[in-house]
Parts: sequence; structure tokens; C-alpha cells
Amino acid sequence: MAVATTTTKSFETVRPIKRKPLPAGRPREWYETHNRRLKAMRLAIALLDSGVYRPASASNRRIRSAAVRIGIHPPSNTTCRMVRELIG
Repeated sequence: MAVATTTTKSFETVRPIKRKPLPAGRPREWYETHNRRLKAMRLAIALLDSGVYRPASASNRRIRSAAVRIGIHPPSNTTCRMVRELIG
């Protein structure tokens, strides 16, 4: 019987992506939304890696503990809602 396994790289072996500066001249709301989406995506990936595959099991408390674990500021309620939308 064959068994399929998946392997993922640990966070220590992955080099960070070189970031480009954001475009100038946009309204402040655009920058806030952009950064909120990036944060929600990082959190959704961390939750998926930890085994949370359903939005119903991603409570605000679990999302905020994932934020602490990966070293980012705790997200707002709006960002937590965006994380659940990305997972679902």
C-alpha cells in the first residue's frame, strides 16, 4: 500500500522576499487595506499550516495566538474576519 506524504519547508529555511516600496500618491485607506490583506494572508497560511482548514474552527482567539506565534501584532476583528474568508 502506497502512502502519500507532503513535506513543507520550515520557516527557518525560507528566505524572506525582497520587498518593493508601495506606490506613492494613493489614499491612506488604500495602504491600510493593502497591509491588512497581506497580514490576513500571512495568518491564513500559518493557520492552514497548523491544521485549521475550516473557517468555523478559526476563532479570533486562535487567529490572534497564531499571530503571536509567527511574530506579528495581534489582528483586529476586521482582519480576523478576512482570515476566515481566505480560509473558507
